[in-house]
Amino acid sequence: MSHAPLKPEESTVPVPGGDLAVLSWPADRPGAPTVVAVHGITANGLAWYEVARRLAGRATLLAPDLRGRGASRSVTGPYGLARHADDVAALIDGLGAGPVVVVGHSMGAWVTALTAVRHPELVSRVLLVDGALSFPLPGDVREEDALAAVLGPALARLSMTFPDRATYRGFWQRHPALGDWSDGIDAYTQRDLVGAEPELRSSCLLEAVQTDGAQVLLDREAAEAVHRLPCPAELLWAERGLLDEPQGLYDEQRIGLSGLDRERVPASPVPDSNHYSILWGEAGAELIVRKLLADAPAAG
Repeated sequence: MSHAPLKPEESTVPVPGGDLAVLSWPADRPGAPTVVAVHGITANGLAWYEVARRLAGRATLLAPDLRGRGASRSVTGPYGLARHADDVAALIDGLGAGPVVVVGHSMGAWVTALTAVRHPELVSRVLLVDGALSFPLPGDVREEDALAAVLGPALARLSMTFPDRATYRGFWQRHPALGDWSDGIDAYTQRDLVGAEPELRSSCLLEAVQTDGAQVLLDREAAEAVHRLPCPAELLWAERGLLDEPQGLYDEQRIGLSGLDRERVPASPVPDSNHYSILWGEAGAELIVRKLLADAPAAG
């Protein structure tokens, strides 16, 4: 895919500790719904570029940079999934547009579920993309080892510096899960860079990522949120993992172990997808868009 991403508008919304950066792709028709999209643990709002492109103005898409990432890097802590959920609520409340559909990818799915549980009046429906579902770790696996296994490559990136933007581009182009490089992936990854040559680095603050990552595994409120959702919900999961390995975050066995009530929260795989391509690949992005627009009024 070489389609250039639609250039989003940029604004901010006040939250405790600073101003949260928000990317916006406005709808081009009256009565269109608003969707709030929450990115993953070391991502930024531009991760939703392909979904925005395929929405093609049929909804307004709002994608914040979560605190400690991207243009919200300077928003101070404390961090944590509940704090992000309250930030998302502040964004929705600031629009006066609630209740809205909220979609989250990876860690953003836990944040999405928490937003609905903590602020049910602001969320009409949620879509969870390869996240939000916690399951018991095997007895011989320590939490810190599990976190390192899932986040290892991402955490390593946060301690690296890059002499120029081309080097950072090359770093991402070697990622085994990304597949075909695109203008959208390029824009998303370049948005992550801060600093000046020859010491460019990721915008993601290590403290934020470590705090949030530990809560994905250990925080009881976050783990229970998907089981307490007050609104319609659906889970889409990738068949393969963060490095395109055969074992993804989820499979039928892990979903069973999680205790998910699949009558309340239907869960289905996106065929031939990994943790990234479920968001950026054609099959995943198109399915996400279809789900987001499921209850939107037909264009007249």
